[in-house]
Amino acid sequence: MRGRMNKIRQLLKDENIDRATLLTVLVAALGYFVDIFDLLMFSIVRIKSLVSLGVPEAELLSTGVYLLNVQMAGLLVGGILWGIWGDRMGRISVLFGSILLYSIANIANGFVDSVETYAVLRFVAGVGLAGELGAGVTLASELFPRAWRGLGTTFIASIGVSGAVFAAIVAEMTDWRTAYIIGGCMGLALLVLRVNVRESVLYEKMSQKTAGVSRGNFLMLLTNRKLFIKYIAVILVGAPLWGMVGLFITFTPEFAKDFGMTIIPKAGTAVLACYAGLFVGDAFSGLLSQYLRSRRKAVAVFLVLMSISILAYVLAPHESLGEYYSLCFLMGIGAGYWAMFVQMGAEQFGTNIRATAATSIPNMVRAFIIPATGAFHFLIPLVGVTMAGVTVLAVMISFAAASLMVLKETFDTDLDYVEG
Repeated sequence: MRGRMNKIRQLLKDENIDRATLLTVLVAALGYFVDIFDLLMFSIVRIKSLVSLGVPEAELLSTGVYLLNVQMAGLLVGGILWGIWGDRMGRISVLFGSILLYSIANIANGFVDSVETYAVLRFVAGVGLAGELGAGVTLASELFPRAWRGLGTTFIASIGVSGAVFAAIVAEMTDWRTAYIIGGCMGLALLVLRVNVRESVLYEKMSQKTAGVSRGNFLMLLTNRKLFIKYIAVILVGAPLWGMVGLFITFTPEFAKDFGMTIIPKAGTAVLACYAGLFVGDAFSGLLSQYLRSRRKAVAVFLVLMSISILAYVLAPHESLGEYYSLCFLMGIGAGYWAMFVQMGAEQFGTNIRATAATSIPNMVRAFIIPATGAFHFLIPLVGVTMAGVTVLAVMISFAAASLMVLKETFDTDLDYVEG
């Protein structure tokens, strides 16, 4: 064991990966852990919290969709704002500002007394939650050598998605108000660790030598045809991930009833099972990408796995809670290309708009749940709950597969460049 650790230390030294870099990636991973904890908490406590606030049973689904969309709208706004901030003011400042905002909002969530206040705070929390992942992945991509940066992102994503598992456990052991407060307090505690994180060398280099370059220009992603095509393509590649979680997992009780289950599974336990699968899938997709030396091939494999897992979810027997949660776990594995998708988003763009792209892209994907839930809600009276969900996901996966063909391979791309 000691000999193996010495070899690892020597390899890290040969690749110029110092302790400060490793600490920065670790802190980014813990930040994403808290981010996912808070982000998924609403999906876990949706019914408990709405019943507590006096929402009638007949309105639980529609009110839940409304609040989820409000939260995702906050993520959309925050993804753009924090991305621009990260390119203009530095990646580290985003890690501090975003976690402070969503921690305070989630603590306040523990004291809401109306759906209206709940909605406002979910929007504010969404704005704050939008900054963590993009800033963390941008840092990992710019601090790590080419051959290692995919593993850095895989580490961040794998640790991060386990936050959902912890969220499900906390929600099961406490009431929904306490669960929100615990998430907020974890975020505030993490601020202490962030004092020692380091800024991206590529960002500092760009700031010193390219003063005339436009930084954090979000409009560049929309007005430059080449950049716009890449931007939209990456978003569409990631859309099925959140579509699957936002529909099949968040609305577990509704799907279970449509399957004819007599004992209705809990959304919190479904989240736990799904994100346990995501933990496995993210780790495997990162390793697969390293083995294939390709982001695109790894993502393509997982689009196939996701399609198979969704078919299994719909067609397999649902005779027990164990079988249902096992299917959620399999869907989580199939959706486990989140790390590679976010890595692709960071690697497709130059240093001057990398944070803008890498931070806004995953939040554009999260906000994609707004039209997805809208289509889902519209189709339910026409084809039923299950077929409505399957139809929406089938369209999203088809667009993702087509978009993957548009994107260039970025495994060995040199990231030390700017967009003109």
